[in-house]
Amino acid sequence: MDTISLVLLFLAALGIFSGNMPITVAMIVLLLIRVLHLHFAFPWLEKYGLTVGIIILTIGVMTPLASGKLTLQTLWASFFHWKSLLAIAVGMLVAWLGGRGAALMGSQPTVVAGLLIGTVLGVALFRGVPVGPLIAAGILSLIIGKL
Repeated sequence: MDTISLVLLFLAALGIFSGNMPITVAMIVLLLIRVLHLHFAFPWLEKYGLTVGIIILTIGVMTPLASGKLTLQTLWASFFHWKSLLAIAVGMLVAWLGGRGAALMGSQPTVVAGLLIGTVLGVALFRGVPVGPLIAAGILSLIIGKL
């Protein structure tokens, strides 16, 4: 077994240890692609994987609106309550940070492993939720930009 496969296996184990199923599944899929010599998939995943993931994430986030669980009245009322207005502002900030993070991850792939390990450790040690790599990369881009 090669070194890269061992790293993927280690990250899958970290995912299992931390209860982070998306990371575990992602690492196992990547490991299977390597083991089954389906290397032709890697360029496609590098080019479109993040976009496909964001599309699926957006579908998940917008499902309450589409299913009717979030009514237009509730949506409209959010523009008149300070907590909802603050939530809108924070949502905009997080989206902006995610955009910066995606750009950073694309331009400096060396930080991806650190962000992934940091996310897994945050889940494992602090009972966090594994939604942070893009936002973490966005915050990192602000820090790196300030240096």
